[in-house]
Amino acid sequence: MPLSRRLASEFLGTAFLLTAIVGSGIMGERLANGNFAIALLANSIATGAALVALILALSSISGAHFNPVVSFASAFQGTLRWSDVPLYVAVQIAGATLGVLAAHLMFGLPAFFVSQHARSGHAQIFSEGIATFGLLLTIACCSKFHSSATPYAVGAYITGAYWFTSSTSFANPAVTLARSLSNTFAGIRPDDVPGFLLGQATGLVIAVLFSRWLLVPVRE
Repeated sequence: MPLSRRLASEFLGTAFLLTAIVGSGIMGERLANGNFAIALLANSIATGAALVALILALSSISGAHFNPVVSFASAFQGTLRWSDVPLYVAVQIAGATLGVLAAHLMFGLPAFFVSQHARSGHAQIFSEGIATFGLLLTIACCSKFHSSATPYAVGAYITGAYWFTSSTSFANPAVTLARSLSNTFAGIRPDDVPGFLLGQATGLVIAVLFSRWLLVPVRE
């Protein structure tokens, strides 16, 4: 596909992903009457379902990364040109920002309002490393052995990781940056963003190195 179409795909897909994340968080919180477990359940199911649909719809155009760490991992694996990575990341961040804006406007909220939702501490940073490592390993292994199942595996992993990680598995720098602009259920305080990005970067490096070892054919 021409680069312009791939970038449009990444922009649109990331925008819809953030609309799903933030919008379902707002809806879940409003309907849960203070029950955060119910709100998180709604948020995780909606996010996972939307992610499956978006990957199925757009993977043949751009690879359906919607995530800078996925784009970097793809470049390390040789499936994306390094020269395309900055452009992918730029449109992913721009699309994520637009998605937050769309979610806010749909629910009658200000276009942007900085989050006050604290997500701090070493445990949450470590959690983001684990979440990112698991996501990239899922993509790498499924792409190699069960490529047609990758969209479902990614959606299932993210849905589960919302619950088994203390950070609720952002695992995505574009998502992290955009969610700092939303003082809603899905938000993250800007002061906590650098720690999440550090955890995600660490998970990326470990996942790339481990996947290279794990998936290299053994010569007998």
